Amino acid sequence: MDFGYDARTVELRERLGAFLDECVLPAEPVHAEQVAAAGDPWARSPVLDGLKAEARRRGLWNLFLPDPRYGAGLTNLQYAPLAELTGRSPHLAPEAVNCAAPDTGNMELLAEFGTEAQRERWLTPLLAGEIRSAFCMTEPEVASSDATNIATRIVRDGDDYVVDGRKWWSSGAMDPRCEIFIVMGKTDPTAERHRQQSMLLVPRDTPGVHVRRGMTVFGYSDAPHGGHAEIDFTGVRVPAENLIGVEGAGFAIAQARLGPGRIHHCMRLVGMAERALELLCRRANQRVAFGRPLAEQGVVREWIAESRVRIEQARLLVLKTAWLMDTVGNKGAHTEIQAIKIATPAMAEWVIDKAIQGYGGAGVSQDTPLAGLWAQARTLRLADGPDEVHRSSLAKRELRRWS
Repeated sequence: MDFGYDARTVELRERLGAFLDECVLPAEPVHAEQVAAAGDPWARSPVLDGLKAEARRRGLWNLFLPDPRYGAGLTNLQYAPLAELTGRSPHLAPEAVNCAAPDTGNMELLAEFGTEAQRERWLTPLLAGEIRSAFCMTEPEVASSDATNIATRIVRDGDDYVVDGRKWWSSGAMDPRCEIFIVMGKTDPTAERHRQQSMLLVPRDTPGVHVRRGMTVFGYSDAPHGGHAEIDFTGVRVPAENLIGVEGAGFAIAQARLGPGRIHHCMRLVGMAERALELLCRRANQRVAFGRPLAEQGVVREWIAESRVRIEQARLLVLKTAWLMDTVGNKGAHTEIQAIKIATPAMAEWVIDKAIQGYGGAGVSQDTPLAGLWAQARTLRLADGPDEVHRSSLAKRELRRWS
């Protein structure tokens, strides 16, 4: 692979960087004030709507979709440094450019597996940033690290499907503009283990859908991902044409959706770590303790040097993975996708932790973005599959090479 960025990536990176510096970063305190004033952690921020309009005006929109019919037509390798930049302000930048999870994965899913009618009804407004969506797979009563465990039932009844079950950590569901849920459930419990599940489009306002509560993440609303919810589906009836793909394809569709989602998270995590390291360096140069700047303290210099090494290692592995996804496909890059999902959240968590340590009390307060960044990095050691599942699968693949 070529380690240099091509001309289009360089140009977009410069434009996106300018948008961050001129618009997004100055909007962070305004966004926090507006959400606090609303008294609802999942409330919409008026400043965010302004950022989205400005991003569209600047041509920074739907950068993540490689299909030029729907997005910017960038490869994964071209998108990687752009997603990294948005990770510097994860509460605002991804949604400002319409590249925020879970909508990105849901749009990719609809673009690849949806019918023409489904794309017209739901993909079009998602691409325009007019609505948001939720992904409902994880359940509270089963070990959801094994997706075949899900118990929610989707039963055919004439021209309809009926859904019964409970989901939680349904990303996107707490956003007030969320209008559509993608729900995974079992249509045939007697089928082969990975052919029991199907996916269904369930409009939020369908009778029988009850959002029980919002789920916090280390006490945070996680509003960048539209918030997470616990949801009951009780006798929820939707037309049969709301089925995505065919019956029994739900598990395969979920895996196709999660691959790009995992690398997008890792791309942004590199940017989060870069923001933390920048903050640590600024703090080290400005703060004096025991008669000399923190920057002259040996332990702080060790944190900074080690942070740079870890960030560069993770970035290179993410770029290699993106290149492989472009050249040999997601299946061919499976090992690297698992590797970055293990390595990148741990890297970001470590770097952000050292920045927090450098800031002392301020690092765990609302006066810096560090506590929120740490919560996101730590959460991503669970989201889209816990570390242990990826390590086990990766080890099996490695062992098979030598058996």
